[in-house]
Amino acid sequence: MPTHSVSDGQHFFDEGLRLHRAGDLSQAEQLYRHVIEVDARNFGARHLLGIIRSQQGAAEEALEWIQSALEINPDSIEALSNYGNVLQSLGRSLEALESYDRALALDHDNADAFYNRGATLAQLRRLDEALESYDEALNRSPEDADAWFDRGVTLSDLGRFQEALASYDKALAIRPAHAETLYNSGVVLAALHRLVEARARYDRALALKPDFADALYNRGVVLRAIGHGEQALADFGRALAIKPNFIQALNNRAAMLSDLKRPRQAMEAYRQILAFDPGNPYVLGGAAGAALNLCDWAEISRISPLLADAVLRDEAVIPPFTLLGYSDDASLQLACARSYLQDKISSPQRRLWDGTIYHHNKIRIAYLSTDFHQHAMAHLLAELYELHDRSRFEVIGISLGEDDCSEMRARLIRAFDQFYDVRLQSDLDVARLLYRLEVDIVVDLNGHTRGARPAILSYRPCPLQVNYLGYPGTTGAEFIDYIIADNTVLPFDQAPFFTENIVHLPDCYQANDSKRTISTATPTRQELGLPEGGFVFCCFNNNWKITAPMFDIWMRLLGSIPGSVLWLIEETPETRKTLLAEAGARGVDPQRLIFAPRVKMEDHLARHRLADLFLDTLPYNAHTTASDALWAGLPLLTCRGSAFAGRVATSLLFAIGMAELVTENLQEYEALARKLARNPELLQSLRYKLQQNRLTHSLFDTDRFRRNIEKAYTAMWTIYQRGDSPKALVEGPY
Repeated sequence: MPTHSVSDGQHFFDEGLRLHRAGDLSQAEQLYRHVIEVDARNFGARHLLGIIRSQQGAAEEALEWIQSALEINPDSIEALSNYGNVLQSLGRSLEALESYDRALALDHDNADAFYNRGATLAQLRRLDEALESYDEALNRSPEDADAWFDRGVTLSDLGRFQEALASYDKALAIRPAHAETLYNSGVVLAALHRLVEARARYDRALALKPDFADALYNRGVVLRAIGHGEQALADFGRALAIKPNFIQALNNRAAMLSDLKRPRQAMEAYRQILAFDPGNPYVLGGAAGAALNLCDWAEISRISPLLADAVLRDEAVIPPFTLLGYSDDASLQLACARSYLQDKISSPQRRLWDGTIYHHNKIRIAYLSTDFHQHAMAHLLAELYELHDRSRFEVIGISLGEDDCSEMRARLIRAFDQFYDVRLQSDLDVARLLYRLEVDIVVDLNGHTRGARPAILSYRPCPLQVNYLGYPGTTGAEFIDYIIADNTVLPFDQAPFFTENIVHLPDCYQANDSKRTISTATPTRQELGLPEGGFVFCCFNNNWKITAPMFDIWMRLLGSIPGSVLWLIEETPETRKTLLAEAGARGVDPQRLIFAPRVKMEDHLARHRLADLFLDTLPYNAHTTASDALWAGLPLLTCRGSAFAGRVATSLLFAIGMAELVTENLQEYEALARKLARNPELLQSLRYKLQQNRLTHSLFDTDRFRRNIEKAYTAMWTIYQRGDSPKALVEGPY
């Protein structure tokens, strides 16, 4: 057996170190072992052999070698740091932390030890301590891009996105072409709602790393948010081509298909998710929405009990707005809203308003909405904004939605004393704006509708926070003080199912615009594919509100009224096909269903003149569409439901003096519809009465409504000025 001298050992060590640095781990390992054969207490060989074994994935053996090196030289800062690294790789974080602390006790200026200590503390979720360690590392080594990167990750985990972005930008200044840093900075920009900048970062990351599935997915999310649906869909598809089981991409692809009005494809996408991830908390709610949009009543029937069970067991995150199309159970709606908020806002946000009572010359009201453009909400509220009493109120618009450059958008901007387009600002920044403006009352017009951003008000920027009009139900939010309603849509016996204090307005809770124009030119029935002499039932509600029981009634009506037709809005070709097939399955010629395309609002109102009777839906009524029909002079027949969403048309009919068009059950509803279709004199008398009441009753008296809601705002404000807690308010005078 050959023997080797100490000088041979040094030669082996030097050659092993050269090969190690060159990446030839196997040959370097053999040479380090030769060194140890010659010199059993060679610290360097044992230490480096431990590092190699760690690099080769043999962490337990690596730990033994480095430990043996430390027995020879217990004060080696480098070995202590590497020992900590191996312990960390084995998940032994507390021991790793102890090793780094030993290294720092020997050399308090060791940047690597501070950096490694920070990474371990971050792993232990001791984030504030981790941040301190990263800062110490950077104080000693300010050009360490990895430290800036990991500091950014920690700040992001702490929700300190602005600081996280600054840290990532420092890392990029040192290392510009780093895909992961570009990607992470895109994530925090998206969290700050700086979506255009986020997209640019993702673009740069993907230019460096085209197969970066997470970057493709997150760019898709941003593209979806800024309205580039087809591009978003393409990005989700590319991400899935790289990671076929990428669940978030599958979910967002399905949701995007729904947004693009492809409900059948959306349903297929949700089924694909369920096939390999049946416990996914988001897929059931998504599938439920797609089934509604498709009018797939067999699927709705299958999903409905699953939906209720999932809400009660808190096993899924169901969009509350979707649930309204399935259930009128108030307790279920409350549980759903609370669960949804808990998912959207994972932890309590810091409170901005500190309890100060503002003493302004005028009550400052801010309306917060995604819908300050051509939208149903704008058509209802525009005149209210214009008519607010400027001697007592300052009225502010906070816009979270798109600028469609429409005349409606311009009208709305003119109607406010101040108007802020904040769609590209973070939730916290919007909350800070409300706080900085010292808003007394903020009115959330979204609730849980599309595009809503409930986290803004979770920061409690204002003394009084109100849920109004956009969402017909409870938000489930403890940070919302009031919901504005009336005695019809929300009687006080429903208070246990609402987290908000109920405020009753006189007459009707829904605002309306008495300035809405109706085209003077009315198309002929022939031009719109309607029969010249037949009775025209219509329902211009969104198709998703149509349920199987309502459709059964409608088909029986068509069967009993010769020559009659049903006139519906055309949502999607797929939904049209479904409804035509459902008519045929009930023995009705599908050609008796006529579909109306979307047109300009004034033209849509004008074509109401061609219909004979508007048939309402349950469990979700006509809301704005009911106002449309009544404003256009078309009688509307409704059935009073048990929940807010199913009682709105009743409230509107009461407010316009047409209570005889309200029924209390579906049997009465069907009988009255048939009676009106068979009795043209009775129907004509109702049409005449509606035309008279339209301009004399409260529903379209916008200034009267303005006075009522201002009294409600003043009552809320007075309670707040006294330092009292919000409380329910019976309809005025307050």
